[in-house]
Amino acid sequence: MIPLHQRTDANQHLVIALGDPAGIGMEVTLKALAHPRCPEGMKPLLVGCRASLKRTHQRLRNLTGVPLADPDDLDVEDLPIPGAPVNPGDAGAAGGAAGFRWLSRAVELVQAGHGRALVTAPIAKHTWHAAGHPYPGQTERLAELDRAESASMLFTAVSPSTGWRLNTLLATTHIPLQQVSQALTPALVRSKLETLTRFCQRFNPSPELLVAGLNPHAGEKGQLGSEEEQWLTPLLHQWAQANPTIRLKGPLPPDTCWLSAAQAWNRSDASGPDGILALYHDQGLIPVKLLAFDQAVNTTLGLSFLRTSPDHGTGFDIAAQGIARCESMLSAIEAAWTLSQA
Repeated sequence: MIPLHQRTDANQHLVIALGDPAGIGMEVTLKALAHPRCPEGMKPLLVGCRASLKRTHQRLRNLTGVPLADPDDLDVEDLPIPGAPVNPGDAGAAGGAAGFRWLSRAVELVQAGHGRALVTAPIAKHTWHAAGHPYPGQTERLAELDRAESASMLFTAVSPSTGWRLNTLLATTHIPLQQVSQALTPALVRSKLETLTRFCQRFNPSPELLVAGLNPHAGEKGQLGSEEEQWLTPLLHQWAQANPTIRLKGPLPPDTCWLSAAQAWNRSDASGPDGILALYHDQGLIPVKLLAFDQAVNTTLGLSFLRTSPDHGTGFDIAAQGIARCESMLSAIEAAWTLSQA
């Protein structure tokens, strides 16, 4: 490990928290760092257990001929797992405690200027809970550590076929479905629209944004739900008038809201929106994962630093079998490197 005071090229570093040690986080990280698409000049600073990483590397070498980064060549902030090693697939409190500790330390390193962005491998909420950390997910822990008033989950992906970028932001995140209508407020939707606009303006100064309705058929004029008629439609009309350079459409029926995005993802002669606002977790994540499971990147906005993460889980059932695909982790690394450029 390179001592912190000797890391003079922090702008070349991405800090990578290795996630739950019982899952596929270490595997996809080692594969991604050896991939030809890994950004040239990027220096990873891994946060995790070096001994676990080396065991994973040796196990994978025995299982697969896929290129792997060698832990001996990597800069690792070594936080050993107390007691016995966590075995692959052993989804319990020990792994949850380790992943929580690694994430917390990774944030400290980014905040202290030892990397220009943070990439996080997957964790499992239930193992965090078993370890006594009852957070809904990493996003909420990140917001707490950064003292951010709110953090937003945006999923971004670039089509390998057309080069078009899909951007979907969630208005609400890890809450039960029955709580969504109570959590949605005019102030929240307005704030998320502004966050989505700022992100999309990185690529287009006058973006087109779509907003999905909450109810089937966007309420069908109040026949299938009242939220659209009572406040969402008037709010979007008011926001559009106040932001005339933004092309805003909605609320749209959720079952057709992503159709133009799907066409732009698959066809070079089609155009899609610059961003879509989904009102709850699965409303946005189902179309994103159907279109871009290996390319989608979970991007946390609203923090003092950029954070990305692959758009998949811990894969406890396939851990250490050598079959986990690294494309989403690689996309997370590429996005963190590209989007954090000054």
